[in-house]
Amino acid sequence: MLACRLEQLANYLDAQLHGNADILITGIASMKSAVSGQITFLADQKLQSKLAECKASAIVMTEDSLKYWHGAALIVKNPYLAYAKLAQYLDTTPDPAKDIAPSAVIDPTAQLGANVSVGANAVIESGVNLGDGCIIGAGCFVGKNTTIGADTKLWANVTVYHNCVIGKNCLIQSGTVIGSDGFGYANDKGKWIKIPQLGRVIIGDNVEIGASTTIDRGALDDTVIGNGVIIDNQCQIAHNDIIGDHTAVAGGVIMAGSLTIGRHCLIGGASVINGHMEICDQVTVTGMGMVMRPITKPGVYSSGIPLQENKIWRKTASLVLHIDEMNKRLKSLEKKLLNSST
Repeated sequence: MLACRLEQLANYLDAQLHGNADILITGIASMKSAVSGQITFLADQKLQSKLAECKASAIVMTEDSLKYWHGAALIVKNPYLAYAKLAQYLDTTPDPAKDIAPSAVIDPTAQLGANVSVGANAVIESGVNLGDGCIIGAGCFVGKNTTIGADTKLWANVTVYHNCVIGKNCLIQSGTVIGSDGFGYANDKGKWIKIPQLGRVIIGDNVEIGASTTIDRGALDDTVIGNGVIIDNQCQIAHNDIIGDHTAVAGGVIMAGSLTIGRHCLIGGASVINGHMEICDQVTVTGMGMVMRPITKPGVYSSGIPLQENKIWRKTASLVLHIDEMNKRLKSLEKKLLNSST
């Protein structure tokens, strides 16, 4: 287990240290579960009243909260951001693979950079280029002529089809499929004729993709995922989609084909987004949003009916079903009132 002095963490975070610099920190935990030897953080000011119950050896907090705590503390402007950095610093997650497993199948034409690791039963096909420090987990498949940048990690059983490009310092979780065929078919008198998907998937640097997500290759042009994008578990990114830099996509999102999403967008979980349109930069779509038309103005957008008690929901649904009838009655009343006033 990693252990370090509190002063080391203060220097790492560029934080102001209050208390004993020599306190030994062995891990990070929530305020509720933290014990002696662990560090925690206070990001929600509503929890200040709980500080007296906290058993952590130190807390990351803002200066405003210090008066409520009599133990060691690291003072920062953004405790939640500091927590993220601390979690990285104290992370003990093992790498997906170490060295080259004897059972890995690597084509002789594949180019492997320095310090590349390939796990058991992984398959690296011809023409593949793996950058320095790449880690390919057990059971992964990397198709022909694919390029993966330095320090990118693929966890177990990731599938990357042929001719894909993945940037540097990416993290791809287990079960994800990159470069599978897009849903492209032409109809010939009731019979579906498959359209070969000839494009690629291009993924930028510092991208993270959750487990069991699918990113389809382009039909003719490429599917493109920008730098710094984060995508959660079980998402569907269809062919020819373009996602701008630093956009975040929560779990279960479905994107239809030929969709362009701008930079710094937030797409809430279980949202469904129509294809062949654009969403501009800095748009937030709240959870379970149904986006059917382009969005040209930054802001927060929502759709759907939030959860209600069943009896209330049935009344709401009934009103929605009769909204056209009510609209006609309202217009008729407005017309009568207008005529009577003249």
